[in-house]
Amino acid sequence: MNPAENYILNQPEPFKSILIQLQVLVETTVPEVKLDFKYRLPFYYLNDKPFCYFNASHKKGYVDMCLWNSAHLTVHLDKLVTDGRKVMKSLRYFNMDDINGEVVVELLQEAKSVNHKGFYKS
Repeated sequence: MNPAENYILNQPEPFKSILIQLQVLVETTVPEVKLDFKYRLPFYYLNDKPFCYFNASHKKGYVDMCLWNSAHLTVHLDKLVTDGRKVMKSLRYFNMDDINGEVVVELLQEAKSVNHKGFYKS
């Protein structure tokens, strides 16, 4: 098992269940992504470019699914959290019931379509 999968499977609940659900959504929506372990986090790459990553914040009690090219996204902006970050936006989940699969899939599809544009919006 690779370190990214270990990260996910070794989380306490509810983080583990949230991460597994997000992993399934990412890998079924964008099957060509590659899961790696960068910056001590599960990090997905698409065509060798950063795509999204997961971060479980035990101290604050949530899981973030951060979308790398979020500066270029146009759908569900009201669902994305910036939390003081200048560019990076994420979907934030405190429990399994927070996950709306339709929203996640639509954001992933758009993120895939803008993945070639880079991190910053010019």
